[in-house]
Amino acid sequence: MIVTTTESVPGREALEPLGLVAGEAILGVNVFRDMFAGIRDIIGGRSGGYQKALREAREHATADMMDEAQRLGADAVVGVDVDYEAITTEKGAMLMVSCNGTAVRLR
Repeated sequence: MIVTTTESVPGREALEPLGLVAGEAILGVNVFRDMFAGIRDIIGGRSGGYQKALREAREHATADMMDEAQRLGADAVVGVDVDYEAITTEKGAMLMVSCNGTAVRLR
């Protein structure tokens, strides 16, 4: 499955748009990750725990989007947009990643 942020696949013609496809992933952020991120905020540097969580969430959301496109019979997903959001609740924080694009059949 070809996945691209561009509106077309270079060198290929979109034969038929099959519709919007999406994937979402929401991951909880544990207290240890929060604690180490707080330390990084004070002393500076990258938060490896949060980076890993965001990467995993993006991979899950992309995989869900690709599965939906495959069920429609698509060869590719074009115009992909990836959005990140932090959700704060009474019980803690969560990270949300959503991927959206257009499923297409290619010639």
